[in-house]
Amino acid sequence: MRTGHPTVLVDDVHLLDTQRRAGAETSDQLKYLGERIPATFVYSAIDIETSSLLSGVRGAQIAGRFKIFRHRPLAYATEQDRAVWDDLVQAMENLLRLRSHRPGTLVKHAPYLHARTAGRIGSLSHLIREAALIAITEGAERITKHLLSEVELDAAAETQARLARPRRS
Repeated sequence: MRTGHPTVLVDDVHLLDTQRRAGAETSDQLKYLGERIPATFVYSAIDIETSSLLSGVRGAQIAGRFKIFRHRPLAYATEQDRAVWDDLVQAMENLLRLRSHRPGTLVKHAPYLHARTAGRIGSLSHLIREAALIAITEGAERITKHLLSEVELDAAAETQARLARPRRS
């Protein structure tokens, strides 16, 4: 007996340009699958309201079928916030397959990781992935705070981190 409900995740739907043939056909295919597959479809996007996906006649049909849930970066203010962030960092760390990496290292640096990424999951994923690639190519096979500090992140995370740093007089 199966428990749960089937879910289909589709990422980056904001890249679908329904004003072009390929995007319109893809959009139609997603609509077709959504009507025929007994599952919950979850579409992930950035600034979906400003994308072409929800404009025009086709966009109106799409917009009429979905709810939009807006998510902000993860907070780190309360104990519960920190527990959620720490669990996320732990889950990502558990996926690492570096020979010399000490389990728990990234969780120990969870406050730093949150400050560095401004609570953005994508930025955190990029940071850990790039640090792991550097660790492999350099032969260290482990991630340190120093290595993490050398990885340049996306513009949004870097700007937010600069704004959060205390100013020196």
